[in-house]
Amino acid sequence: MAQGTAGAHTSLWRLPAVRALVAATTLGFSSYCLTLASLPAYAVAGGADEATAGAVTAVFLLVTVAVQAAVPALTARYGTGPVLAAGLVALGAPSPLYALGDGLPWLSAVSAARGAGFAVLTVLGATLAARVAPAERRGEAIGVYGLAIAVPNLVAVPAGVALVLGGHAGWLAWLAATPVLALPLVPAVVRRAGARPPVPATSSRAAVRAALAPSAVLLVVTLAGGGLVTLLPIERPDGVLATAALLVFGVTGALTRWRAGLLADRAGTRLLLPLSLVVAAAGLAGVALGLGSGAGWVLAGAAVFGAGYGAVQNLTLLTAFSRAGEGGATTASAVWNASFDAGTAVGALALGLLAAGVGPSWTFLLVAGGLLVALPTAVAATRPA
Repeated sequence: MAQGTAGAHTSLWRLPAVRALVAATTLGFSSYCLTLASLPAYAVAGGADEATAGAVTAVFLLVTVAVQAAVPALTARYGTGPVLAAGLVALGAPSPLYALGDGLPWLSAVSAARGAGFAVLTVLGATLAARVAPAERRGEAIGVYGLAIAVPNLVAVPAGVALVLGGHAGWLAWLAATPVLALPLVPAVVRRAGARPPVPATSSRAAVRAALAPSAVLLVVTLAGGGLVTLLPIERPDGVLATAALLVFGVTGALTRWRAGLLADRAGTRLLLPLSLVVAAAGLAGVALGLGSGAGWVLAGAAVFGAGYGAVQNLTLLTAFSRAGEGGATTASAVWNASFDAGTAVGALALGLLAAGVGPSWTFLLVAGGLLVALPTAVAATRPA
């Protein structure tokens, strides 16, 4: 069956462009996930203060957010293929430089260079995910794309922590160069996206307004996620509980980010998005309870939080695209991804500082309350712009 005419019962995995996008996304996000939770611990091992170790993640993501705003204009001028290829090189090629030193300024400088490449991958990856499958299966396609992101989160986040805590930071640095291996896959993805009929462009301002509500919900959830992956390895430096908790967080996040879109294609997002936010809040409260009472609660809380975290990612991206229309997809993707990365950056840095004052348990409880405060915004995000 032709790529553009996949029926409702045809597996999306049979489409060559979907497979190429999944492979490129997996290679790109493996680099990001390997370093997300491990670099703060690497910085602490190099003498950085625990309260400021999250700065390395914050620098990476702040550069990412800044460059994401420019990706729609860069793509319009140079084309999707060249910009995507440049982003993969920028994300992967500098990674081996982490092996040259563990000082916070050096780690932050290398991360800043990589952040520009990550900006391109996130914006264009999400936009292409909405274009490689039929429009009526957009939620499912975004779910498959989300799986390509969630699997590295499942495997590479705990693996990166384990490598650093085990004294193998050099291996981490070289493994994080994987995005350059995705370069041969770029033509297959871009060719399929370019085969779609052109659509009238939506004004950037209108697309930004349409994406704001779902992106605000995403920002709150990723703030919580950034705090979790940064604080747990530092709070539990023996590595066992932190690695296990990040593993179950990744498993449930992968499953819900993958399947939530398929559910949304059938039932819509009106109830699913607010419910996912409540699930995330309950899970984070469980982690907070577990830090004071036992490992079982930490693991259960991480699993439940991961379920809400993954579902919110899929559903907010789907609603952002729906509200902005296909002509505003790249701009909506830029806004959504900027919220994702800004939330993760703020969570990594600000929640580390908050935890230094009130402790990690109270920090997670306060953030869980913040997730519940965002419920009205989640309801508004499911309505047409």
